[in-house]
Amino acid sequence: MAYADQQMSSNRIVALIIVALIHIGVGYVLVTGLAYEAIQKAVERVTTVDVEEPEEPEPEEEPPPPEEVPETVPPPFVPEPLVPLNNDAPVQESPKEIPPDTGVSQTPNKVCPDGSQVAANAACGPATKQCPDGKSYPINATCPPPPPRFTPKDPAPRNNRGRWVTNDDYRNSWINRDYAGTVSFRLTVGTNGRASACSVTGGSAPEALKNATCRLVQRRARFNPATNGEGNEVTGSYTGTVRWQIPE
Repeated sequence: MAYADQQMSSNRIVALIIVALIHIGVGYVLVTGLAYEAIQKAVERVTTVDVEEPEEPEPEEEPPPPEEVPETVPPPFVPEPLVPLNNDAPVQESPKEIPPDTGVSQTPNKVCPDGSQVAANAACGPATKQCPDGKSYPINATCPPPPPRFTPKDPAPRNNRGRWVTNDDYRNSWINRDYAGTVSFRLTVGTNGRASACSVTGGSAPEALKNATCRLVQRRARFNPATNGEGNEVTGSYTGTVRWQIPE
């Protein structure tokens, strides 16, 4: 029994020693491995150097090529051709046939003041001028006025002429005196279409009826104004006749 216990204790000691050696080996490996990695990192830090690469300069623009100047070549010299001199003058031959005398002068014509052409030895006619109507007139004459653009118009009645003078205008004194007859008159009509003046030009009626005619017509008559050749309204005149007849 004592032998067995002694043997068992020796085996336990051996086992403990083996375990301790294993732990020491593992610790050594770990320590040496960590130390190696630290040394390797330190070496990399020392040996690694950041080198900045210099920036490449931008290429400079090339100057434009010089303009080509065309070469001016002088024109070739061409000598004038030699013309042989002929001292012999051409002989003018006389016409074989003499043309008949027509009596017309061969001298050039001359231009007259009016633009016409006559023979150099002839006299110019009376001087004329061209007017806007396309016709020729004597130089001292006045050109006729151009035709109007519009046809001129006289004043035209705008209301009933039969209402200018009526039987209601007869006075009893005129009826008692048998006043009757015709009255001719002339009105001056303005651009407003109203008569601005009246004058008696004739008639067989007594003076009282003539005066009454101008007074009534000038007050009642209405017109469309007269127009000129440009179509503008102008002052015009109107003539008319009124017959006075005693009412039955």
